[in-house]
Amino acid sequence: MNDQMLEAMFGKFGKVFQPNEVLFCEYEPGNDFYLIKEGKVKITKTIGTSIKTLDVLEAGDILGEMAILEEQPRSATAIAVTEVKALNFNRANFEMLMTKNPALAMKLLHIFSFRIYDQKRRLMILLMDDIIGKVCDVFIMLYEKQYNNDVYNEIILSATVDDIANWCAQPVGEVQKVLMQYVKTGKLDLYPDKIVIHNISDFQRIVNQKRKPT
Repeated sequence: MNDQMLEAMFGKFGKVFQPNEVLFCEYEPGNDFYLIKEGKVKITKTIGTSIKTLDVLEAGDILGEMAILEEQPRSATAIAVTEVKALNFNRANFEMLMTKNPALAMKLLHIFSFRIYDQKRRLMILLMDDIIGKVCDVFIMLYEKQYNNDVYNEIILSATVDDIANWCAQPVGEVQKVLMQYVKTGKLDLYPDKIVIHNISDFQRIVNQKRKPT
């Protein structure tokens, strides 16, 4: 979706949120979704007795689409980090959009399918019992995205320690300890902007052992 199209649609569907303003809350009913035009939005979820940050979304990202697709309560809370300008679609105007602009509709549906998989995959990580399992499962998630399960030995993940900690929803210092242990045992090499894993199968085995059967 180009900038000109976004600007034209903002006059009709646009909303502005101030920093720390809540776009929607976990568990509340929802019948609309947002496409971020400008700004950043933090997605949080209640896990046990604590609130974890699942993601920080930026311009071009979509949030709240599950309300349209599944007609279920919100699965997470969305909070503006900066001033946010977003297009707001509900079921009625989305159906009109589908009819009048099929190319845009197909683009949105493609984004939806990717986002649904991404959210469910991240939830699998958060449901792991311990930090080692979470870290290893982040490796597997990134491997699936970058390599499509086509490479089985040494791989290079474009991620930092902060990235891994964010996906795990764990303190950076604790994640750093786990990573350094794997560095010491020769299973990976850690760099400021990447992680080199010598055999991804080692981490797949750990995930298989630690994940609870469903």
